[in-house]
Parts: sequence; C-alpha cells; structure tokens
Amino acid sequence: MPKLTKAELIRAVAEETGQSQDAVDKTIAALAQQIIKAVKNGDDVTLPGLGTFKRRENAARKGRNPATGEAMDIAASSSLGFKQSQAVKDELNA
Repeated sequence: MPKLTKAELIRAVAEETGQSQDAVDKTIAALAQQIIKAVKNGDDVTLPGLGTFKRRENAARKGRNPATGEAMDIAASSSLGFKQSQAVKDELNA
C-alpha cells in the first residue's frame, strides 16, 4: 500500500498554498508540537472538518514475551488517539 511521505506532503501543501516548502515544514512541525503539548496537558484538540486528538490511557496489564513465552508486566502508558470527524468519514465512504 503506497504512503504519502512527509516530503511529499510538504511539497503538495506548498504548491497548494503558494508558500515555500521550508515555511510549510516549519508550520507542520509547530502544529504537531502544539497538538502534543495540549494533549499532554489533558486538553483535546479539535480541528473542524478533520477530527479530534485526545490522550488515551492504557492500563497496566500482564503480557507474554513472544520469543520465550515468559509472563511479564506491561506498564501503564499514554498514547495519542484520533477520532475522525463525520465529514471525513463521509468523504472516505463516498
């Protein structure tokens, strides 16, 4: 399955907006940092027409080492979750 690389994304956004690729790269990096910072502080970040980023908590649990089969404890952790907007869902299923 093909994927859009960061360089391709930057190039496409620069072409569409008329900005330089360097400016787009800095904007994307700043956007990502602000989303991470807000979610880390417990805030949800909603981008209308795209979706919502939020912090998800994963509870501690028991697991197994796949190489040895030995039982092990997996620590609790946080992850970045994303829920698409209805507009995105409709567009993808059109």
